[in-house]
Amino acid sequence: MSSLGGAKRIVVKVGSALVIDGETGEADRAWLTAFAADVVRMRARGQQVLVVSSGAVALGRRRLGLTRKALTLPEKQAAAAAGQSRLMRAWEEAFEPHAVACAQVLMTRDDTEVRRRWLNGRATVETLLALRAVPVVNENDTVVTEEIRYGDNDRLAARVAQMIGADALVLLSDVDGLYTADPRRDPGASHIARVPRLTAEIEAAAGGANSGAGVGTGGMATKIAAARIASAAGCATIITLGRRPEPLKAVEDGQPATVIEAATTTAAAYKAWIAGSLAPGGALVVDAGAATALRSGKSLLAAGVKAVEGGFGKGDAVTIRGEDGREIGRGLSRYDAADARKIAGLRSDAIEAAIGYTAGPLIHADDLALARSGEKV
Repeated sequence: MSSLGGAKRIVVKVGSALVIDGETGEADRAWLTAFAADVVRMRARGQQVLVVSSGAVALGRRRLGLTRKALTLPEKQAAAAAGQSRLMRAWEEAFEPHAVACAQVLMTRDDTEVRRRWLNGRATVETLLALRAVPVVNENDTVVTEEIRYGDNDRLAARVAQMIGADALVLLSDVDGLYTADPRRDPGASHIARVPRLTAEIEAAAGGANSGAGVGTGGMATKIAAARIASAAGCATIITLGRRPEPLKAVEDGQPATVIEAATTTAAAYKAWIAGSLAPGGALVVDAGAATALRSGKSLLAAGVKAVEGGFGKGDAVTIRGEDGREIGRGLSRYDAADARKIAGLRSDAIEAAIGYTAGPLIHADDLALARSGEKV
């Protein structure tokens, strides 16, 4: 029922109310330890898990003696600075018995909105997952302002899921899913187990933000907003109760949860974004051999590039054309135009000597959307 068992890559968002012990104000080490075991269980069967964790501000405000409920922006930033190291220490201690490394990843909105930074962020997370580390992501609250922040880690988790092509986004909540009304106020509210498509009725059922927990900024409304982002990116969203020792296993065992289905596949959503949402900043003209390789699903190597047009930057979209002028597709360049010109026609093993570094193929197959025969993308 949950879609978790078949997911290859999973993003789990853990809120402050779960990370922080409500009585002591410190990290809830017992819950974190049990949750880490839950994650390790999934990793043992070949799944990749990334954690988006709140809690830095809550831990830091106690450390700095900031007892007022409402903090100024500079105070929030200071609390985040003081609390982030304590948050990571708690996560490291939770995974330490399993000999699993944690890696801190701090992001701002630009890291998922600006293509160049998006590519860099994705490459870092992909590498961490390949090295079998558990990335622990949080918003970089020390430097963001109200105008440029995500606002809550539900949306951050959805953007991260979109960035890395996750199959499932798990939002751990203080309730076991979506209801027709707030179950804390309406005892007649019915649980909604599966949502094939997000509608206005579903969004109305989500209601307002939850302020009952005393920490955190999210609520069911923000979770539905996050699910909309994830669904469009080809990622299913699971909303379930987090306040239990192994919340992921509980979902797999059939405990109540709400599954919001993806509107498409991750690959199709990403290719559509490249094809239709990005204005090309230039063009690459390729030889016949490269054109054939691209149409068979291969990456674009520098050796097959005959000419470079335009002034695009690293991460920008470019058009790929054959020598006959026909458009083959569009993709994200891993090099800027100046470096692309320097390496055009070179074998892969000669790139580093030419420009001082290598970022792999000019355009990776994963970052390429092919045109249909005889059509533009």
